[in-house]
Amino acid sequence: MDTIYQAQISYSQFLSESGKPLQPLPDWTEKPDTLVRYYRNMVLARQLDNKIIALQRTGQMGTYASLLGAEAIEVVLGDLMQRDDVLVPYYRNHALQMLRGLSLADMLSYWGGDERGNASPAMGEDFPNSVPIATQALHAAGVATAIKIRGEKRAVVTVCGDGATSKGDFLEALNVAGVWQLPVVFVVNNNQWAISVPRSIQCGAPTLAQKAIGAGIRGEQVDGNDVIALHESITAALKQAREGKGPSLIEAISYRLSDHTTADDATRYRSNDELKAAWEREPIKRLQTFLHQRQWWDELQETAWQKEVSQIIQRGLDDFLQQPAQPVEDLIDYLYAELPDALQEQRQRLIRNAQPGGNHHE
Repeated sequence: MDTIYQAQISYSQFLSESGKPLQPLPDWTEKPDTLVRYYRNMVLARQLDNKIIALQRTGQMGTYASLLGAEAIEVVLGDLMQRDDVLVPYYRNHALQMLRGLSLADMLSYWGGDERGNASPAMGEDFPNSVPIATQALHAAGVATAIKIRGEKRAVVTVCGDGATSKGDFLEALNVAGVWQLPVVFVVNNNQWAISVPRSIQCGAPTLAQKAIGAGIRGEQVDGNDVIALHESITAALKQAREGKGPSLIEAISYRLSDHTTADDATRYRSNDELKAAWEREPIKRLQTFLHQRQWWDELQETAWQKEVSQIIQRGLDDFLQQPAQPVEDLIDYLYAELPDALQEQRQRLIRNAQPGGNHHE
């Protein structure tokens, strides 16, 4: 008889799917400030997500990776990371990037096909989006190595999906982080689907957090729809990293409520019943219910905030639409440190053709 080895991995959850406490809550939840801020930011993230998808469907935006269902992970990380921490993101971290200082206009620029939005000065030392799967984990390990060598009390945070945990890049990053005790926090957004590959056949282990054990680092599971559980777990992991006590792996259990990207059709591989059940666990309604129960949020506040969110999004969209067009030579200028002669010629041709009256058939 086959035996599956399961090392002990803790699982953290404070709020039920209906928003009711399942255990005594941390002291910081006795005041509304942080929880209300989390709620407001999640609403903003979701409404922005809806707007970008609408823009893409009408041809005003490129292919887009929705963050629907991962709002809690984004806003808690964005709130708890310090300014001098370093974010090494993947392509579903746009709300987190905005909370780190990226303007809405720059974020829209990136998804509109303009790489200037992926190199905004507002990003500071944070890295640009990583589209290749799991490569950002290695980048994060490299940044964390530099921080450790310098003796700085900073943390590096990198995020990936459940599919990325099967890549060698991810496992190699975990390994070196454990061996060198690097100040890095690996957050796995386990949203149950790597495009059309379900979690059930992604990995034979009962949890993805167990991958931390082989690297000799702390690993845990947390309800990724529960902002309180996320707050506790992420706070501890960041503190451990900043104090030089080594890396952590947090597997946040969520669900991808959207298609993989706007180029995907999840109805081809995912049942409606599964999706319907996942909507019962989503993070925004859960926290809203809890806030209502505590009388920290009401319909008037909701209406006012929804109106303000619409205005915030519209201002960002207006700024994006008013940006000057990307120079056509940008197609070539960032390919090489020193441009080969053949590309020099092509570059000049592109510039000539882009000018009024240029030979567009050249």
